[in-house]
Amino acid sequence: MSMFASMPEENVQKSFEAFYEEWLARHESFLQQLLSVTPNDNDAEQRMLIEQVMCHYQQFLEEKSNVANGDVFLIFSPPWLSAYERSLLWIGDYKPSLILRLANGHVTGLTAEQREKMERVRDETKRAEREVSEAMASVQESMASPRMLVLVRVVDGEKTEQQAAVQELKEALKKVFEKGDALRASTMRKVVEILIPPQTVQLLAATMRFQMRVRKNGLHLDEVEPSR
Repeated sequence: MSMFASMPEENVQKSFEAFYEEWLARHESFLQQLLSVTPNDNDAEQRMLIEQVMCHYQQFLEEKSNVANGDVFLIFSPPWLSAYERSLLWIGDYKPSLILRLANGHVTGLTAEQREKMERVRDETKRAEREVSEAMASVQESMASPRMLVLVRVVDGEKTEQQAAVQELKEALKKVFEKGDALRASTMRKVVEILIPPQTVQLLAATMRFQMRVRKNGLHLDEVEPSR
């Protein structure tokens, strides 16, 4: 069991926010390393950097999973993100198909065979996204059920929470989130397996640059429009 599971909600949030700030600093460092890769760098050096970046992302997924175990509601409305960043989320993070769009726009030198494989991954990912979206819709429908609508009711003048129903909702949300994160991870792995090291460097650089650009724009919007 994760240590987050026994933490109060506020502590879960603060713990992850501290991790996230450090993670973003490493994120920026890795981005600069990716952008500095040259055609003269051998495959072994590029593969080492790619492995480090993939581990960097894996750490993020693991920490996010810990948050879900502690308080899954934080995952679906993460206070450590700007309003703009939150508006782009799909099941707690970006859509897996974004990886394919970034690859299509930023990876050069794809062979016909690579393009065919990428198209298959794109189709598989789209189908899987629909399945996860349907699972999320099912959870949302359950939230509007009569049972959930009486989560808080007045009994003898005091509010009483239906803890069992709340826990059931949390478990359902956690399962959907886990499916979404698993799909994000598997999509990235499938794409990386198709690409050669220089192409993978291009993809990872594009992905990290996209995330940093969105964050910068989001923080700026929060400053100029704090009521958003």
